[in-house]
Amino acid sequence: MPKFLLSLILICVTSLLWSQESQQEKLEQRKAQIQQEIRDNEKLLQSVKKKEKSAVNVVIIQANKIKLKEKLINTTEKQAKLLSNDIYINQLQINKLNRELTVLKQDYAEMIVKSYKSRSQQSRAMFVLSSNSFLQAYKRAQYMKQYTGYRKMQGEEIKSKSNQLTIHNEKLGVQKSAKQKLIIENEKERLSLLKDKQEQQKVVNSIKKDKNKIAAEIKKKQQEARTIDRQINRLIKEAIAEANRKAAMEKAMEKAKAEAEARAKANNTKVDTKEEIKTRAKAIVSSSAPVSSSKIELTPEAKILSDNFKANKGRLPWPVEKGVVSSTYGDHPHPVISSLMVHNSGVEITTDQGATARAVFAGEVTSVQIFSPVNKSVVIQHGDYFTVYTNLREVYVRQGDKVNIKQNLGKIRTNGDSGKTVLKFSISQNTTYNNPASWLFNM
Repeated sequence: MPKFLLSLILICVTSLLWSQESQQEKLEQRKAQIQQEIRDNEKLLQSVKKKEKSAVNVVIIQANKIKLKEKLINTTEKQAKLLSNDIYINQLQINKLNRELTVLKQDYAEMIVKSYKSRSQQSRAMFVLSSNSFLQAYKRAQYMKQYTGYRKMQGEEIKSKSNQLTIHNEKLGVQKSAKQKLIIENEKERLSLLKDKQEQQKVVNSIKKDKNKIAAEIKKKQQEARTIDRQINRLIKEAIAEANRKAAMEKAMEKAKAEAEARAKANNTKVDTKEEIKTRAKAIVSSSAPVSSSKIELTPEAKILSDNFKANKGRLPWPVEKGVVSSTYGDHPHPVISSLMVHNSGVEITTDQGATARAVFAGEVTSVQIFSPVNKSVVIQHGDYFTVYTNLREVYVRQGDKVNIKQNLGKIRTNGDSGKTVLKFSISQNTTYNNPASWLFNM
């Protein structure tokens, strides 16, 4: 029973170690990604500082950089905690091995002493020859043989335990070094974060005197954004209504055809022509209730597409090859004027000049909207989900086109004043907007 319990504990400890190693790998990957985002953000920040006339965008990008550094520090702390757990478990293993090794060495020492006292071949022979019977002599000979084998086995077990102890001690040393390295990294990032916050505060202080002007500019941009949102909402509602009209017409055609066939069979006449059936179907649709413009009545094919899109939540690719989130989803205080709330129906991703927007999933282009010669939008339908790509200078697709995942949709506009290249990306189910961050891979 004790051996069984010991084996069970060993299995549990080994499983825990494997699980923690897997978590360490994931955290290391996440840390590498955050570090790359920080580098991209820093590159963008330097570019904006050279081109930007207003300090507002500098503050926004700086705020995003600060958030990324806070995420990096948090990830590193999680790694250090996991390493502490590993170190503790390894120390338990070392203590256990030390205890087992001590007992083994004591047993082996006693065995060697006994063996030494009876080392004479004559005494061993006498032990066998002094037996009362042949059977007793045989058993004594077998005992001597087993004793020798057991002593050899004990020696090998001591050697194995010693090797295990050496390996665990080496591993413990590596883990302690790794933890110390993480602690140093974290401290370095904390100092860097403090410096970034101080720099951001300086910029904020420098533009406080222009607060009214900045607030007016922000409100103007928010008004423009709301106008664009309203137009996109209208496009989505039109797409929903059109999809429902098509579905209603298909059902009406099936009903009209079935009625025509039944009538022809009952009257022993010819079946109505396609045009007659179509006319009857239109009449059925006209007499029915108006189609909804807020929720799509999914056909079997559209439901499959919608389910596939939903199944990929959290794994969709970014709508750009690379970039940083410069404005998050929802209502939140403006980074410069905290008393002013800003609204975003999607996310804004700042990317490199000349970058293109790409589809995050297969679907059909329901509309291409032109807000200005240099600001266009593409809406793609995926069942009852819609993805919207706004602020495109050029568009490579047309209404009705079927697109594939990661297919280029158009070139993103670069603002002439700020030098920033920003894509606004939105996701909605019917007319309800979702937070794109919960859908995109590694956002």
